[in-house]
Amino acid sequence: QVQLVESGGGLVQPGGSLRLACAVSGSIYSIVRMGWYRRAPGKQRELVATISSSGNSITYYSDSVKGRFTISRDNAKNTVNLQMNSLKPEDTAVYSCNANLLSGVAWGQGTQVTVSS
Repeated sequence: QVQLVESGGGLVQPGGSLRLACAVSGSIYSIVRMGWYRRAPGKQRELVATISSSGNSITYYSDSVKGRFTISRDNAKNTVNLQMNSLKPEDTAVYSCNANLLSGVAWGQGTQVTVSS
């Protein structure tokens, strides 16, 4: 099993930055890919970014965040981070960490990000 715990959400003004962290524990060897998703009020869950667990750390970003968000891994701390810059009100959502495993999927509980003046 894999456990995921997100942190770093909060309230930020438009144009500001936040850094989300996902602490990973458990059967880390079973993780194929890590990602961040978000769900805004009244909308479907949206994939934000992913990073592979292989040594080359292949990344993917949705068009809505490309150039503003950066996903990264810290293997020493067993965390996956999401650096969010130039935040917009439409980035407001609950952000959840996700792990694709060799068998199954794991989710964190989510952290609220609110972009508002």
